Amino acid sequence: MSKLKKLRLCDFMLFAVAVVMLASSLQLEVIAGQSMWWVWVHIVSGTLFLVLILWHLQLHFQWRNWLRLLWKQRSANMKWLTAVGILTFVTALVATAGWIASPEHSKIGAVHGKLGFLFIALAVWHTARRFRFYIR
Repeated sequence: MSKLKKLRLCDFMLFAVAVVMLASSLQLEVIAGQSMWWVWVHIVSGTLFLVLILWHLQLHFQWRNWLRLLWKQRSANMKWLTAVGILTFVTALVATAGWIASPEHSKIGAVHGKLGFLFIALAVWHTARRFRFYIR
């Protein structure tokens, strides 16, 4: 499979998982994290989302200093996407560890949720700017 086909496949899977992530995020926001099932759907889909993001980055940059390359992009959107993505990931780790220790909604989980919504919004903007790539 060519790199271009892999990238399109990866991006379409990212879109599908992003929809699941957004749905589970909204559900968790509405019920304040009170359903173990929705929390696990969110954790599993978030893990898959991270794996797909790493594959997407690998397809673009291989593994050569991709964090530095992302930060050196001219686009402010890419810098924001990178910074918010890292913060979302770090707060996800802390919130997940806290939830496993004591399964209740926490302040770090709330911060993670707001960062996650911002990350999804930036990812939608990132994708919309490259729309022509997807319709070919």
